[in-house]
Amino acid sequence: MTGIPRVLLAVQQLRRPVPGGIGTYARGLLQGLALLEAAGGDRVDLTLYASRPPAGPDPLAGAGVPVRASLLPGPLLTRAWDLGLVRAPACFGVIHSVSLAAPPARPGTAGVIAVHDLAWRRTPGALPPRARRWHEAALRRALRRAAAWVVPAPAVAAELVEAGADPALVRQIPFGCDHLAPPDDAAADRVLAGLGVPDGFLLSVSTLEPRKNLARLFAAYDRARAELPAPWPLLVVGPEGWGPDLEPGPGVLLAGSVDAGALSALYRRARLVAYVPLEEGYGLPVVEAMSLATPVVASPVPSTGGAAFEADPTDVDAIAEALAVVATDDAVRARLVAAGAAHTAELTWTRSAQAHVALWQELA
Repeated sequence: MTGIPRVLLAVQQLRRPVPGGIGTYARGLLQGLALLEAAGGDRVDLTLYASRPPAGPDPLAGAGVPVRASLLPGPLLTRAWDLGLVRAPACFGVIHSVSLAAPPARPGTAGVIAVHDLAWRRTPGALPPRARRWHEAALRRALRRAAAWVVPAPAVAAELVEAGADPALVRQIPFGCDHLAPPDDAAADRVLAGLGVPDGFLLSVSTLEPRKNLARLFAAYDRARAELPAPWPLLVVGPEGWGPDLEPGPGVLLAGSVDAGALSALYRRARLVAYVPLEEGYGLPVVEAMSLATPVVASPVPSTGGAAFEADPTDVDAIAEALAVVATDDAVRARLVAAGAAHTAELTWTRSAQAHVALWQELA
């Protein structure tokens, strides 16, 4: 142990209506840090930093960590960070931002920025035009400000270096997958009953937005339906994002967001989980499903670890074949479940937190 770093964790993402995968990273990191301290591991003097609390329940209230809240609402605070009008609070050795929405660090404070992907560069349609412009400008600011970077996968590290980051400052730290709530079968039963699903289904977990490639997944499911031994529907769980309205087609059911316990139970009970985005920095639904012993059909996203049945996300026929095989071939299913269990066994938020603390200690 080299000392207790005083760390300010900028978690503005958790104030947003849909925190998404970045929110999962922030909550998982907090979980890992708490477990690490409880087990007698390296400690951190941690404080959270975000905009003023919402009028309703505060998502940061139950974190068990002190919170420094700005007087500004979220959009104004982020804009003030962008313009350099508001800096992070003083007296911290490290400020770690969970995304490119990062406050400028004060002199003597090391700024760490987590980058989850650079999808807007490779696939312009991955984000709306305004969001693309913001992400590109935020990356340019971060390249001037960051003392270190955290990325979830080698591919993201390579893209970040190509964008201009010093490779010596880029630290790859895998995410955990042990953040899911205990499965709540009663809650899952209510979700399924409300959708008219008696038993048996395929599952996809995704925000409804273009880069998640749901239109091709729906077309592939339509082609695979005839090869399924029962009329298993494709259940899609996730909030609305942006982009053109999706046409689900026969057998596709949009469930929207569900409670955490219901989601875990749906993962565990699904015949398979399909996740075939066009672009992804990591792909948390893949390892979430694997951790609950469910076989996965996926595009070659970084999180698969060779333990998914991979398909070209631009090839509808390839996705359809993968769905049919994984839904019906017991030998393939058993192989995928075993591979997924082995892959996810070491992906814990405690391990991720240990790597974060080691980085903070170096910088502080």
